[in-house]
Amino acid sequence: MIAEPGRPRTEVHARDRRQDTEFATVADDYLLGRAQPEEQRLQRQINDLGPDSAAQFDLIGISPGEQVVDLGCGPGGVLHLLAERVGPAGSVLGIDRSPHFVEQARRFVAGRGLSQVEVREGDAYDTRLPRSAFDGAHMRLVLVNVPEPERIVREMVSLVRPGGWVASFEADYLPHTCDPPLPAWHRLLEAYKAYSMAHGIDLFVGRRTHRMFREAGVKDICVVPVIHVYPPGHDRRPILRDFIGNLSGRLVKEGFLTQRKIDEDMAALENHLSDPEVLVTSHLFYRLWGRMPL
Repeated sequence: MIAEPGRPRTEVHARDRRQDTEFATVADDYLLGRAQPEEQRLQRQINDLGPDSAAQFDLIGISPGEQVVDLGCGPGGVLHLLAERVGPAGSVLGIDRSPHFVEQARRFVAGRGLSQVEVREGDAYDTRLPRSAFDGAHMRLVLVNVPEPERIVREMVSLVRPGGWVASFEADYLPHTCDPPLPAWHRLLEAYKAYSMAHGIDLFVGRRTHRMFREAGVKDICVVPVIHVYPPGHDRRPILRDFIGNLSGRLVKEGFLTQRKIDEDMAALENHLSDPEVLVTSHLFYRLWGRMPL
């Protein structure tokens, strides 16, 4: 539990519990929804992106005993990786808007005996947490799925003390492709881009995170990119299929595609991805970190 200087922990705890009910009334604009397929995808992502996040945390140099916050933790995310680095003397606070994801994350950390980790329901746009109270703050693949990412960046930065660290792991869809090309891939991806744009969501936000954090006051920013080729059998090889599956009802309802066209293109995509000679390139991931000025 993170307490404000001079304020008992129990008072902050009681205040934050009252806020849980308020957060539940805020509209959720998360692009991919909160249904079971997205929950399952996020659970797979814990392992799929774990090595990339672990390498980022090692470069940051997180110290034992630090108090850190993870915004948009989902059903587990990187909570265990942060807990390993802060150790039993530190603390990790995970925040997510979905009550169901919060419950899943609590089970995730309890199953690993991570007593230094707490998970709360909260809004990344307005956490209502004490300002400058944390040694570090992190989020992974949050900004690429929500509108007005600059607001979240400003909120995140405000939570970190002078000299503390800030870290982001974000995607840019530019290189996400397959070869040989497939018309169905192109149609589905273009519909996904158009839907996202119509809802104020930037699928190419990764390339400009350095500017957003710099404008929010972060100094000494480092950016390390990572990109993958997904072989047959990899969880993320069919990720476009997963994204379209999450959104198919909304794509049809809002006129971006017909259900018939989705069914035809998804079948063609499935067949194409099953060919071991088809190359699938990941998104470009921008791993960023920096420091708050003293």
